[in-house]
Amino acid sequence: MNKLSVKLFIGFLILFSHLSYATIPYVGSDGKTFPSLSPMLKKINPAVVNIATYSTLRQNYNPLLNDPFFRHFFNLPEQPKQPERQQKKRQQSAGSGVIVNADDGVVMTNYHVIKNADEIRVSLIDGRSFKAKLVGSDPELDIAILEIDADNLIQVNIADSSRLEVGDFVVAIGNPFGLGQTVTTGIVSALGRSGLGIEGYENFIQTDASINPGNSGGALVNLAGELVGINTAIIAPSGGNVGIGFAIPTNMAKASMVQIIEHGEVRRGHIGIGIQDITPALREAFDLKNGQRGVLVTNVVKGSPAEKAGIKSGDIILQVDGKISASTGQLRSRIGIKAIGEKVKLTLLRDGDKTQLTVKIGKPQFTVNSQSRLHSLLEGAQFENDPEGNGVVVTRLAPNSAAAYSGLRTGDLIVAVNRRRVYDLSTLSQALEHSKNSILLQINRGGGSLFLVIQ
Repeated sequence: MNKLSVKLFIGFLILFSHLSYATIPYVGSDGKTFPSLSPMLKKINPAVVNIATYSTLRQNYNPLLNDPFFRHFFNLPEQPKQPERQQKKRQQSAGSGVIVNADDGVVMTNYHVIKNADEIRVSLIDGRSFKAKLVGSDPELDIAILEIDADNLIQVNIADSSRLEVGDFVVAIGNPFGLGQTVTTGIVSALGRSGLGIEGYENFIQTDASINPGNSGGALVNLAGELVGINTAIIAPSGGNVGIGFAIPTNMAKASMVQIIEHGEVRRGHIGIGIQDITPALREAFDLKNGQRGVLVTNVVKGSPAEKAGIKSGDIILQVDGKISASTGQLRSRIGIKAIGEKVKLTLLRDGDKTQLTVKIGKPQFTVNSQSRLHSLLEGAQFENDPEGNGVVVTRLAPNSAAAYSGLRTGDLIVAVNRRRVYDLSTLSQALEHSKNSILLQINRGGGSLFLVIQ
């Protein structure tokens, strides 16, 4: 072993000597000691669970298949007569979850793991299995909170994810490919990843710890055995893990969990601004320094908390509560975790000068969760009043939602619903009251007008 290898090995031992759970090394057959994650994993593995969901799939059968002449003409084999009505078939999918409150049986997982499930079952590492109750979910963040009635549970302590740094060692625990509990290790590859189009609120931890299908909802922990993220997605061009995985930071997940437990849903506030990423052309137009990062304010809603605080169109938001916000995704996520009534301190750049303003988070005009009460066909869409009072603007379409597949686009201005003129969110809600299986929308898009039928 050369000198460099000896130094690296000693450094690795020193690193582990500072960890509360990894101070007991592995002792080999020759008496030599080696660092090991086993002591830490033995404490937290029981807190990571497998999740199985059961849902119904409606299958349509062609009545011609019941016709003997039809089967004979096309040389189809004999088969039992199929009922002409729709049938139901049980399906099962596998994911992971984390026990975050042992006393109350609270389990945190991804929303997409339990979406559309008729029944959810949580299985522990000791072999026990329990039917879970869905307490609530946050589709925009992809978080769901479950509850099981069980004794002798083990929980994972939740860490402050804002203290993570690139290069920190992390461990991913979950149920990849339905194999059963599996542990992989790696480092934090990047922080604040956004713009991936995976979720509505994106501020991901990127890691090279192997995350595969079935790991969704599982734990990303630091070497002290504390939860720092909920594993949620991978980039897999070849269909398997390539070392680029993403986890939702615990600070965001915990903020959603608190509101879900308290209200049964997430009630996100707003400050009432339109925002845009800074392009090279905008950087030059606003005479920004090379490398200057921030988010451009494109408009301020009249009467909004932002207007009351003094924010103006053309301001550039540099920081939120002292933390750099380099993209619209980061800004939305940092404001999105704030509860209604909380205050947020923004550092702005205006006409070349820095200034700080404090904004109180206001009540949302409509949140993504409450949108589903407008109409199921618009679930996943977020709207705002047009500043000029000409209708309602589509500001957000949650990925894989009903609204995302409806034909709507971000920026569409809805001016009429079912031939009734719409001026704001209130008149939109009234116009939708009598819609059942379809909605006729009149939309202004790109300077032109069109009609869209959503069924």
